[in-house]
Amino acid sequence: MSSVAGTGMPLDPAHEVVERALAAATAGRCAVIVEERSEVDVRFANNTTTTNGQRRDRRVTVVSFHAGASGTAVGVASRSGGGDVAELVAAAESDARAATAAEDEAPLVTAGGASDFADAPVLTGFDAVAPVVAGLREVFDEARAARRVLSGFASHESTTTYLGTSAGTRLRHVQPTASLQLVARAADGAASAWAGAGGDRLAPDAIVALNERVTTRLSWAARRIELPPGHYDVVLPPDAVADLMIVLAEAASGRDAEDGRSVFSRPGGGTRIGDVLSDSPLRLSSDPLAHGLACQPFVAAGASSSDVSVFDDGAAIGPTRWVEGGRLERLRYHRAGAARSGAEFTPPVDNLTLELPGAVASLDEVVAGTERGLLLTCLWYIREVDLATLLLTGLTRDGVYLVEHGEIVGAVNNFRFNESPVDLLGRVVDAGRSERALSREWGEWMSRTAMPTLRVAEFNMSSVSPAS
Repeated sequence: MSSVAGTGMPLDPAHEVVERALAAATAGRCAVIVEERSEVDVRFANNTTTTNGQRRDRRVTVVSFHAGASGTAVGVASRSGGGDVAELVAAAESDARAATAAEDEAPLVTAGGASDFADAPVLTGFDAVAPVVAGLREVFDEARAARRVLSGFASHESTTTYLGTSAGTRLRHVQPTASLQLVARAADGAASAWAGAGGDRLAPDAIVALNERVTTRLSWAARRIELPPGHYDVVLPPDAVADLMIVLAEAASGRDAEDGRSVFSRPGGGTRIGDVLSDSPLRLSSDPLAHGLACQPFVAAGASSSDVSVFDDGAAIGPTRWVEGGRLERLRYHRAGAARSGAEFTPPVDNLTLELPGAVASLDEVVAGTERGLLLTCLWYIREVDLATLLLTGLTRDGVYLVEHGEIVGAVNNFRFNESPVDLLGRVVDAGRSERALSREWGEWMSRTAMPTLRVAEFNMSSVSPAS
């Protein structure tokens, strides 16, 4: 039996909490989600380990459906840790009785019972970050000898989700997530480089591999070059491409597009499904069963939004192609929205892949094919400026390098940029093979991505930035 973090109080098995909550429901229909999350991390700075920690949390969410004369209303109650489940159910039912009828009403999903539903949650421990800890001494010694300063962190978490509904659905999913980030700085602070890696677990040589990457990038900064703002051809490594494509995917709401609030809204009404976004035959897709990117294959929503519905809890999530052959193919819709719009039910998926079918070039090979441009290794502080065009602003950081005649000739100053990832797809002139990527900006909540290196024409560097 587990315990509440920091209290030592025992927690009942998660599947029993689900069953007890469903049994306590008096309003008829109900859904219960229990998330068991454990996490370990190690942080380091100034070439030494600074802190480590281990946490475990439970969150219980009850969704109550109250049938009224004008339709079904929804109430939600959620809390962390243990406590009286009956009180949580009563709070959700009270919330439902006070609510207006839901626009996303649909019959509850009957998904049946998973054979592992009563299994205990899968927990992580310090053994998951042991390969990083074991490799730190070597990279710290090397950094001190070369007058470099290393900082960063490694983390591993495991989330086990239990979903039960009054329609008989009983589902369970285990999601491990690992992340490693490393920043290297010259001793005088004049240059820095970042690298990151994600996955279900950390590879034994992960810290050594990232250290080699940042060491190489710092060596490129031996020559410093000042450049003015302007439009430049740029090479974006997979991690930087993830920074931009995650924003594009997040904007792919069918309802928002229909309401005229999105870059995917068609002028005069409707959506841009079917429009060509790129002359390159790029494919943007998601698949819960994607190799190396596997994620939760069913809906477990604790609240509804414009394209996610609690009525869909338990619905299977399949592979989705958002962009195919450079053409916009799908937007997100919950079942009620899909029925209303004559579209297909398309729930969000917790992974994302961009690829150019047949592309095999590495980052180095894309750089070698660049006559003149900038290599942007890291984007940072990305914010939306205009939803209608999905215009973003952000900063370059920890490594911008000038490429001339296929070779990196030095490091340049940082910039503020203004770009739309949708427009950017239309200016892709070269793409490499897709590789596992970690977005520095969004990796904490969307870490399962695979992206290619992209060479993009006319990237807008709007001003010089003092970021370092």
